[in-house]
Amino acid sequence: MGLTLQHRGVVERVETGKVFVRVEKESACQACHAKGLCGESGSVRIIEVRTDHAASYQAGERVVVGLMRGGMAASSVVWGYVVPLVVLLVTLLVLHGVGVADGPTALITIGAVILYYVVLYVMRHHFEKRIQFTIIKE
Repeated sequence: MGLTLQHRGVVERVETGKVFVRVEKESACQACHAKGLCGESGSVRIIEVRTDHAASYQAGERVVVGLMRGGMAASSVVWGYVVPLVVLLVTLLVLHGVGVADGPTALITIGAVILYYVVLYVMRHHFEKRIQFTIIKE
């Protein structure tokens, strides 16, 4: 099975069971008008790859990191963007429908989205187990 989302990078450092890979944005990312929205705001990022074979990698080695299944990337988009939008809209419509004034409705709606992201942050370890990168030597 091929990688559905992949990036070339250089091993930054190796720890027990983890390889940290420095990935530079590709030219397609630089030209994208929505690059700030997808979380790719810098030109370089470090990806943590958990692997039992971490000891076989060395700093400076060129590798390819990626996701094996497209569902993991789609899941990230759903949990990061779609669900918070639904939380925002449902909260807004329910509060407006009940007759709450516009000011408190706006504040409560924003609070609901913030609360959602706090819960998502607390549950990050659950998602880290499901969304994992794989690493391949070039």
